[in-house]
Amino acid sequence: MEYLPDSNSRYKDVGYWDERYRREESFEWFGDLSKFQHLLEQHVKKDDAILILGCGNSSLSFDMYQRGFRSITNVDYSSVCVETMASRHFDCPGMTWLKMDVRQLEFPEGTFDVVLEKATLDAMMVDERDPWHVSTETANLLHQVLKEASRLLRPAGRFISITFAQPHFRRRILARREYGWSVVQHSYGDGFQYFFYVMTKGEALSPEDQALEKRLLESEDPQAVVPREEPDSEDYLSRICL
Repeated sequence: MEYLPDSNSRYKDVGYWDERYRREESFEWFGDLSKFQHLLEQHVKKDDAILILGCGNSSLSFDMYQRGFRSITNVDYSSVCVETMASRHFDCPGMTWLKMDVRQLEFPEGTFDVVLEKATLDAMMVDERDPWHVSTETANLLHQVLKEASRLLRPAGRFISITFAQPHFRRRILARREYGWSVVQHSYGDGFQYFFYVMTKGEALSPEDQALEKRLLESEDPQAVVPREEPDSEDYLSRICL
């Protein structure tokens, strides 16, 4: 595989992504918009202010733009990615590209109606080996990102997470009262399923999710990671060592 790194840890290295984005035109994790458009349009309105975390060189935001979503802010920590994508889509008013760290985003509280991530959280877990536990470092990283997503949402705003992580793993991470949102899951895909999680700001966790959080906190084990799967032809997910 032309862009496959020699170790999972490279996926956390901005230098790897800078070099990849210099050579790679585009890549889609978990399928393009057509695969989950029916779900997106149920939860995102055309006039929503949208933030995409870890946008990469995916065509997702441009595909959304073409379908009438016209207020889209894209952030990534690779300056090469941001410069390339901004140049590529310079003629799309209302769509912006910014270099930022998703752990500490430079926007005021309550800026967006929708915060969306597609495989960004998964990329942060590439060094994890145990499908039920994550390292303290990774747990803290995920917590920082989720707190930022919650902070930036307006009342009734939605955080959307698109992933291959099954509910019994991912809900353990998402379902926390501290974030101030509910968690609802959907799935898409033929054969292999991907998951489309919607967290709505200001809604309470379900009784089941509250019970899950309570059990995890009582066991002092609130962390979890995704299981190993191999859905894509070129995908860091297929190289996670578990």
